[in-house]
Amino acid sequence: MKQFLIRTLSAAVGLASLGAPMLANAESNLQTGAGALTATARLDFRVTVPKVLFLQVGTGSALATNTAINLIDFVVPAANLGDGTGIAATAASGDLGNGTVTAKVLGNNGNVTLTSTTVGALGNGAGDTLSFAQIATTPAVLTSATPLAAPGLADATTTSTTVPATGKIVNRDAKWTFSFLNTALVAPGTYGGVNANNSRVTYTASMP
Repeated sequence: MKQFLIRTLSAAVGLASLGAPMLANAESNLQTGAGALTATARLDFRVTVPKVLFLQVGTGSALATNTAINLIDFVVPAANLGDGTGIAATAASGDLGNGTVTAKVLGNNGNVTLTSTTVGALGNGAGDTLSFAQIATTPAVLTSATPLAAPGLADATTTSTTVPATGKIVNRDAKWTFSFLNTALVAPGTYGGVNANNSRVTYTASMP
């Protein structure tokens, strides 16, 4: 009989010990007595935040990848060829229309360097060229108090600008409007295009 009771008691203790680790995950404090009582219990918290760098120029989605590439299209009137009259882009140009695009940089690990790179002057497929220096970029306020500055455009060159961080955080945007300066006489033709004749500009954001 004693042997049976000892075995039963041992089994009960074993089952209780299986639940012990679960109870150890929380803290409790029992106080008793006639006077004022204070009981405390503590918790630890942990939040893991990833390093993030986001760049949008044109059509995009907040903190998501979008592969759409916008076309900025200019048509020069014959009467204004090379006379310095600025030419606005066509209505369908850019995600905001009329040569305007959404530009946004978000990062959380210090200053961000923003660059623009071209592989050469715009060509018309017949051996003639038109310099990217003829295309200006004008930033304007979108949602951030200070609009995101735009790196200039130059032929076969990378140009850069620094977006300063505040407490390691960069969160800046702007409306970038592109215009054609039209200060040079050039041969006829369609210069650039959809990833043709050196048309594509690559914008790059980098941070530590």
